[in-house]
Amino acid sequence: MKYAEDLFKGSKNAIANRQIITYFIQNGAATIVDLAKVVGMSVPTVTKLVENLTALEIIKTHGKLETEGGRHPNLYGLNQDGGYFLGIAVENDRLLFGLINLNGEMIIKQSEVYTLADSAEGLSELTQKIKIFIDTLNVDKDKLLNIDISIPGRINSDTGYSYSFFYTGERSLTDYLSEHIGYEVCIDNDSRAKTYGEYLRGCISKEQNILYYNVSEGLGLGIIIDGKLYTGKSGFSGEIGHTYAYDNEILCYCGKKGCLETEVSGRALKRKFVERIEAGENSLLCMELENIRDVTMKDIIDAAIREDTLCIDLIQHLGNELGKNVANMINVFNPELVIIGGDLSLASDYLIEPVRAAVRRHSLNLVNKDSKIIISKLKDEAAVVGACMLARSRMFIL
Repeated sequence: MKYAEDLFKGSKNAIANRQIITYFIQNGAATIVDLAKVVGMSVPTVTKLVENLTALEIIKTHGKLETEGGRHPNLYGLNQDGGYFLGIAVENDRLLFGLINLNGEMIIKQSEVYTLADSAEGLSELTQKIKIFIDTLNVDKDKLLNIDISIPGRINSDTGYSYSFFYTGERSLTDYLSEHIGYEVCIDNDSRAKTYGEYLRGCISKEQNILYYNVSEGLGLGIIIDGKLYTGKSGFSGEIGHTYAYDNEILCYCGKKGCLETEVSGRALKRKFVERIEAGENSLLCMELENIRDVTMKDIIDAAIREDTLCIDLIQHLGNELGKNVANMINVFNPELVIIGGDLSLASDYLIEPVRAAVRRHSLNLVNKDSKIIISKLKDEAAVVGACMLARSRMFIL
């Protein structure tokens, strides 16, 4: 969009504009003298930049700085409606849309039915639903500065390629989406989006070294080190579900055998439920489902909450197996905080307590005593919140 290109791309002044807005996001209001120090420009030059940003209603005056005697300089800060960022979480059975303003406040949340399919038709449907959502927005669309899409699987957010869904050959997925949607688009792995959402808007207080376990259909890991999201050299960090863990000869979704995900994931939970029912055990769900093989993760969690002993046992067993891996990662990373998130986090204590017990058994006491283990606060909204915040962060290099 020309609005964004004029302000934030290319020239020395554009770089300074980004630095000024980044400063406001991170620190709040400031004087022109403060901003001149931040961007390394003269006060008259920064005054012109601030006047231009104010005229465009991106920033505004926030009163005057109280000083002892003399003139009180103006304080400037963000105008919350000066820019918008769209986050989209692509899930197996739905799309979650979120729109935040320049202050990072969520102003719109909406879900749409969608079946994730790695096909040209699936990509086309995704593109159309995004365009329709944007058309319905009651905001100045010229001020929609960036879109971030959270997608499961292997994502290189730097190059814009997705290797698990919607692979577009020599052309990056972000180039394809940007052209067809008409706005700048970036993409991120869903586990990292959830981690970032939890870090900025969830249960984090002062922690800067964090592990986030995304226990959903599969199993992923988000990593924050010294307050920065860790992606690895090619953007593929966190594929914890595909580390070798079991001599079980079970073929994983990735095509290999023995992956951690074959025992610790939503797919594993459903498989084990069917196996135990077919072996003669009973569950409330036997009376509620026409075909037991159609069971969903949500069915099992809901039944556990209703005190179905088989479903409770399955979730607790999964929590114990997950806890063994968490113990290993605590020994490796010595994090301040471990968050158990993803769809299975809705099982709450049935999942988290076995994790904590396994960590006590299998990690070093000297190390684990400094690591809190908690359930995600944002739960199933973590990805869309994270995608929104990443859309803003990618724009301003936060």
